[in-house]
Amino acid sequence: MRANLVPGLLLMLVLMMLRSVQSQPFPNYHADFVDIDQQKSELKWWQTGAFYQIYPRSFKDSNGDGVGDLNGITERLSYLKELGITATWLSPIFTSPMADFGYDIANFTEIASIFGTMADFERLLGVAKQMDIKIILDFVPNHSSDECDWFKRSAAGDPEYKDFYVWHPGKMVNGSRHPPSNWVSVFRGSAWQWHETRQEYYLHQFVKKQPDLNYRNPKVREAMKNVLRFWLSKGVAGFRIDAVPHVFEIAPDASGQFRDEPRNDWNNDPDDYGYLQHIYTVDQPETINLVYEWRAVLDEFHDERILLAETYSPIDIVMQYYGNATAEGAQLPFNFLLISEISNASNAENYAQTIQKWLQHMPKGRTANWVLGNHDVRRVGSRLGRDRVDMLNMLITTLPGASVTYQGEELGMSDVWISWKDTVDPAACNSNSSIYEQFTRDPERTPFQWNGDIDAGFSNASKTWLPISEDFKLVNVELEGKDSLSHLNIYKRLMQLRRNSKTLQLGETEVKAVSGAVLGVKRFRQHDFTCVTVLNLFDGTETVNLKQSFNDLTDAMEVVLVSGHSQRKVGDIVQVASLQLLPKESLILRSTSAYYTYYTNGEHRQLSIEGAYLLMAQVVLYLCYRR
Repeated sequence: MRANLVPGLLLMLVLMMLRSVQSQPFPNYHADFVDIDQQKSELKWWQTGAFYQIYPRSFKDSNGDGVGDLNGITERLSYLKELGITATWLSPIFTSPMADFGYDIANFTEIASIFGTMADFERLLGVAKQMDIKIILDFVPNHSSDECDWFKRSAAGDPEYKDFYVWHPGKMVNGSRHPPSNWVSVFRGSAWQWHETRQEYYLHQFVKKQPDLNYRNPKVREAMKNVLRFWLSKGVAGFRIDAVPHVFEIAPDASGQFRDEPRNDWNNDPDDYGYLQHIYTVDQPETINLVYEWRAVLDEFHDERILLAETYSPIDIVMQYYGNATAEGAQLPFNFLLISEISNASNAENYAQTIQKWLQHMPKGRTANWVLGNHDVRRVGSRLGRDRVDMLNMLITTLPGASVTYQGEELGMSDVWISWKDTVDPAACNSNSSIYEQFTRDPERTPFQWNGDIDAGFSNASKTWLPISEDFKLVNVELEGKDSLSHLNIYKRLMQLRRNSKTLQLGETEVKAVSGAVLGVKRFRQHDFTCVTVLNLFDGTETVNLKQSFNDLTDAMEVVLVSGHSQRKVGDIVQVASLQLLPKESLILRSTSAYYTYYTNGEHRQLSIEGAYLLMAQVVLYLCYRR
């Protein structure tokens, strides 16, 4: 009689295990099941981090002078906490004559008075630490201000600083002195400036008040490493490295001359940066090793500090910034592909190829990152459309790795038109009233919109440093906070979803063009839920079959997040074989069951955990009755 009870008892045990399927992890019971996530350990804080760039001049003004400051940032750190931000990167806050709004630094270890004091910065660090928000600073290594003490001493011929910058006497042609080479500044015109005191030219790849440092001088390299150590000792979590590709230029030839760069036939403006092919002033091989040296400085500190590298270089060069077999580099070389390769006309295949380009080139074991905007490019709402703001935030949050948000993109802020008279950006001011709009970065740098009050809650000054957007009464934190389907609240739920989902943090990734208009991103993980993000990029209604694009999806999936104008609700169950998407609608779907991932015939497949246990039950019954 006992023998007859065995099958029933075993079956009861299986059914009891089945009831708890959603609430516990499951071991690997079947020999054919292989855990494809077993090699992944607990992630470091930055590997799925939500990074948020603050442009301090435009975030929050605490003293009524029309310019944002450190105390304003401290006052609003609670907002970043509500968003779910891991770390915030601050554009330069150091002493500067502001010829390029802080990117011309006169003292690398001193706070600019317009932003506050060192005590204000230390208070910011303290409050951020209490809120578990990490502070990252902008490191500007390529140049200093011409008002920096180093440059003044170099210009005066001080032996200690004589070769801190790139100097050259120029070339004599028919008895007349000319610049050393034809190199052009990023901000138009010659990259060489004559200095009367020293009677030589100095190199400036940007504004003429930004002389390039000479990294072929070991003293310069050590001085800048000490800048890093100074702020690391204060407790910053790391640095975003500005304009990395420009740090080195080719060394002079045997006769001490710099080579001219070849020109581009498609550009006929000799003052324009695009006039030349920058083969001697950008992406020199020494630059990569210098980044490795900076990483070694960060590693002198025991806790994990990070480097984020700004580089718009070719993909093969960008990947070298991660490190190599013998040296570590930047943990996150910025991925600007969604900025440089995606336009209003890009279809689902274009998106898929752009995303795969990074993932396929990225060295094994490294972390991806996804950047939609910053202070140098048009805002997402203006570049790609406000009706794509939600879907693009969904995309970068559900792709593997870290996401980077520029302040205001979570609200759907857009560019502000600024007249030539009110333009202050040197990139535009170095041109003229006819062409300045091609170069200006002022439109994306306007003050943050907190509420519908005077100056959008940014300031109480009679005039702000840049004008406030005219739409501030409709697009602001206070108003959007009251609308459950606003860009802001969707962004908050996205951050929460990623924090709570091991699939989104650790899972495998498939990215496919489901149709010409619909992009799909599948994230899946052993004994966990599967998530699929679907984006309808265009203005037509689309019906798609996700099961034709992605293996092993169940017939029905649950809606866990919707874009602002979707008619679906969170919790709805949809049929993935005939999923209809409204124009510009985006959804995040989740399986109704966790999955085992296994391999068969060389391919990974998935089986729901309920299915796995039912299969086991059948095996148990078969074996028992066979006895």
